[in-house]
Amino acid sequence: MCGITGYIGFRDAYPIVINGLKRLEYRGYDSAGLMMYDGEKIHLSKTKGKVSELESITDKDEVRKVGKIGIGHTRWATHGIPNDVNSHPHTSQSGNLVIVHNGIIENYDTLKKELISRGYTFKSDTDTEVLINLIEEVKKQENCKLGKAVQLALNNVIGAYAIAVFDKTKPNEIIVARLGSPIAIGVGEENSEFFVASDASPFIEYTKDAIYLEDEEMAIIKLGKGIKIRKIKDDSLVDANIQKLKISLDQIEKGGYDHFMLKEIHEQPKAIIDTYRGRMLPDEGIIRMSGIDNHMNKFLNAERIIIVACGTSWHAGLVGEYLIEDKARIPVEVEYASEFRYRNPIITSKDVVIAISQSGETADTLAAIKLAKSKGAFVFGICNVVGSSIARETDAGAYTHAGPEIGVASTKAFTTQITVLTLIALKLASKKGEISKSELRTFLQKMQLIPKKVEDLLKIDDKVKEIAAVYKDAPNCLYLGRGFNFPVALEGALKLKEISYIHAEGYPAAEMKHGPIALIDENMPIFVIATNKGHYEKVVSNIQEIKSRAGKIIAIVTEGDTQVKDIADHVIEIPETEEALTPLLTTIPFQLLSYHIAVMLGKNVDQPRNLAKSVTVE
Repeated sequence: MCGITGYIGFRDAYPIVINGLKRLEYRGYDSAGLMMYDGEKIHLSKTKGKVSELESITDKDEVRKVGKIGIGHTRWATHGIPNDVNSHPHTSQSGNLVIVHNGIIENYDTLKKELISRGYTFKSDTDTEVLINLIEEVKKQENCKLGKAVQLALNNVIGAYAIAVFDKTKPNEIIVARLGSPIAIGVGEENSEFFVASDASPFIEYTKDAIYLEDEEMAIIKLGKGIKIRKIKDDSLVDANIQKLKISLDQIEKGGYDHFMLKEIHEQPKAIIDTYRGRMLPDEGIIRMSGIDNHMNKFLNAERIIIVACGTSWHAGLVGEYLIEDKARIPVEVEYASEFRYRNPIITSKDVVIAISQSGETADTLAAIKLAKSKGAFVFGICNVVGSSIARETDAGAYTHAGPEIGVASTKAFTTQITVLTLIALKLASKKGEISKSELRTFLQKMQLIPKKVEDLLKIDDKVKEIAAVYKDAPNCLYLGRGFNFPVALEGALKLKEISYIHAEGYPAAEMKHGPIALIDENMPIFVIATNKGHYEKVVSNIQEIKSRAGKIIAIVTEGDTQVKDIADHVIEIPETEEALTPLLTTIPFQLLSYHIAVMLGKNVDQPRNLAKSVTVE
């Protein structure tokens, strides 16, 4: 959930560290801090608040910016409230060791009590200060080098971590380690400089060579000597796998948009094309997905498919359930990854588990994957980040190719995940004979038109903005949908909650009568998806029920609709398409609506309170 960045080399470290923190701020932003080493002294700067507030502090004291070595941190609080003291980096009692940490040390209280009994005192409420003092105590007791002390200390730790540790008595090295939380190392030419970060975005303009540590690995980074990677448990050496980065600088900048979220909403036509490009040949009626093709028997012989995910990805999974059951006729269950492992689920070798995550680092989803694999299930991953933990942990998978998503509220990840799930459903349906070649060809041709339809739909932005102005002060909202669009109702409600802090709930439209209807009065806006496919007449009946109770109706309908238009207070039209493809269109107005309401209310759209983009703690 937190963001880590660091540098050791020949350049001034401060601009690299501070700019890196700005790029990682989507991972957490309730406090920030950095350490600079000027060759003699350690200079710490820490503050509650965002990286911009940290920058204001360092701007007042140029000494805090001096040095060729630095580490930084932007925080999403777990242990201890957001304040200056609890902000990272944390130092050991001697002041020699400095650490930044992403994760949770679950047994920190036991370790803390033991350290207190040995004379240690603590300034913060964090588990991280416990860890750095544990490392110092091991270093002292074992009379060993920092790398060995980190290794021995971590073998006594229960939890998750990505850490970077610096020792001012050995100022030519940084120790990095990982378990459960991601960490990347950028490698400069001839080992003349190194970069450390939670992802590669802080150093993409300096190097295209990166190493991603695996779980239970640590790296000793020494200037001029390269990187030595070892297993934390048994100290065995690991070959460094240097990967070439494909991300570009313009992909992680706003590109003229006011917010990343708005940019990412408008990137969806291209993102959908990039996701199906090379996989879908509409005129030939062919779908090529190596992750499916190479394991087709696993899918065809599966007694059921279990989809595990969290948040927006869970909503995409629900759309996937409708798609796969409707098209391929394979039973599907959709589970919250956070609940899956704790309810003692029945999993067998005849199950296929599909794990969905934008970042590929979601802790709960990773835990669900490990549980499923331990029970013999075949695990297929859908994620956006190449080389992420989920991509490595699963048996096979498919990338969404959405490009970097910086805004905390997910948009293009949702539509590209649905795109992948649609291709999977159609691929399996075709192989099972549930859909004919001509039917597949027709469906794929309609799917090929979706990006242009999304592009056209984005042109209604001004109309959505007008509707947002009417309902921005509503304290509560309901979102209703049926069939393929019930998950879109859930996603629409989530988007509004995430960035505007307005209470909103999504329901299947028919469930309104089983409780939520009690909330409806003249002050309640109800957003209803009423496209002309599927259960149209039944949804119209639901709208009539709302109207008779004076509720305010905002309906998403198919172009040319007249019946709903006559009874709704506001209507947003979407282009005609296959029912199974409508979620790719109906979600767009909800994304725009949430965005505009949040902006009108003066909220931080890209960094909503209490949230973080990559949820790497359980």
